[in-house]
This record gives sequence, structure tokens and C-alpha cells, in this order.
Amino acid sequence: MQGTVDGFNYGLVTPLVAYLMACLGGALGLRCTTRAMLVTRSWRPGWLALGSAAIGSGIWTMHFIAMMGFTIEHTPIRYDWLMTFASLAVAIVMVGIGIFIVGYRGARGTALFTGGTVTGLGIASMHYLGMAGMHLDGQLTYNTFTVSVSVVIAMAAATASLWAAGQVRGFLWSVGAALIMGLAVTGMHYTGMAALDVHVSGTSEPSVGGSPAELLAPMLIGPLAFLVLAGVVVLLDPLMVMGKPAAPPVERKPGIPAHSEIPRTLHRPARHPARHLRRPLAHRRSRAPQNR
Repeated sequence: MQGTVDGFNYGLVTPLVAYLMACLGGALGLRCTTRAMLVTRSWRPGWLALGSAAIGSGIWTMHFIAMMGFTIEHTPIRYDWLMTFASLAVAIVMVGIGIFIVGYRGARGTALFTGGTVTGLGIASMHYLGMAGMHLDGQLTYNTFTVSVSVVIAMAAATASLWAAGQVRGFLWSVGAALIMGLAVTGMHYTGMAALDVHVSGTSEPSVGGSPAELLAPMLIGPLAFLVLAGVVVLLDPLMVMGKPAAPPVERKPGIPAHSEIPRTLHRPARHPARHLRRPLAHRRSRAPQNR
């Protein structure tokens, strides 16, 4: 029996909240990637890892908030916790690979294409692995063409967002990139859901199992708490707002004081050096006849 799929059980509430979570994770992750390009190599891995976890957690949270509004008539829905959290790990790891490529090789050329492709595949893998962790009294099938379109959307969105992060511009630039990334990732999710067909067996009681919101809400607490902590770290860093260092570091050489530390009086030339030379000479000439 063909199951009736409803992805908007709560109206537009779940799509809007899911979009906002995707934007939050994207904004934090892209800003951390930008920040990583402004620091020395010793600090870069930490910022890139934080950005990877932020984007991965953001898109994962987006996916399962959207799934709260997903229902299928005549069958209850259950979720495998192990498979669900495995999809979170896949998202963070694959997004991390793409971000590290761009963070060390630059957001251009082959590095940008490779990083965007890997990141986009990570987003798509998270989505379909999370769907594989959904259990119901029936079978899920997908339209191959629509699935391919959703994967292309994910890769294009990831590539465009990483390019924007690599421009190392102001905070508003990253916010705009995050809004676009959130729209594309959320669009990818609903495109993938449009590829879904459900064939219900009809052997289970419809009342068995709780609502999707009751099942998923406990699993979202951890990633949501992490996003809040990541947001605090980002907001406390001054370069996150400026987008570039306030001043280049002063180059110090052994035995030579830094330029900024040299007193101004040493740089100020004498206004009239000739006067200091003329006065002693005139004084000697005036006393020469007396000595004779």
C-alpha cells in the first residue's frame, strides 16, 4: 500500500526553524574558517575543527528539526539512535575534510572544487544516512534523478559558501554567505524528501510509537548546546567582527628595536641643520683679528 507522506505536519514552523538552524551553523562555521585564514598555522587546526563541527552540527540539527514535521499515514516512525548519531559524525568528518582543504590550500581553483565537493557529499551523506536510520512498517524508495539533483545542490551550496569564507571580508559578508548556505541546504533536504516514496505493509498498529517530535527532541539537546557554545566563542573573538587584523605584526630583528617602539624624536630631523654649522664658523671669523 502506498503511504501518504506529509513533510509539513506543523505547517511552516519546522521548515523555518530548520532553516534558521542551518544558517546558524553555517554562519559559525564559515566565520571560523575565515578566522583560521588570519592566524598562524599553529592556531589554524583548532579554528578549522571548530568550524567543521559547527557546520556539521548545524546541518544535522536542521535535518532532524525538519523531520519533526514528517509523518506517514498508517505507520509509526521510529529512529535508530546509533545510525542517527553516525550521520552526525559523518557530517562533521566529511565537512571537516573539505574545510581543511580550503583552509590550507586556499579557496580557489582545484582546492575550492575539491573542498566544496567533499563538503557537499558530506551534507548529502548525512541526509540519506539519517533517513536510513528511520524505521517504519514499510519500505522506502527514492527517485534516482531527484536524489542526484539534491546532491548537486549540496555540492554547489558548499562550494559557494567556502568561496565566500575564503574572501576574508567583514562579518556581514559571512552572514550573507550563511543565509545562502542555509537556504541551499534546507532546499537540498526537501528536494531529497521529494524523491521519497513509501510502501506501507500495514501490519503494525498506527498508534504504536511516539510522535517524531517526542523521539527527536532528546537527541537534539547535545548539538544545540554545542552550537550555543560555539557562538559564544565566535562572539568573544574581536577579529570575528573586524574580518581582518587591526594592524600587521611588527617585525623584530636582533639588536634592532621595532619601528613602533623607536621614540619619535629619533625620527625627527633637524629643522635647520645649516644654522648649527654656520654659528661656530662666524664666531671664529669674528675673533680672528683680535688674535692677530
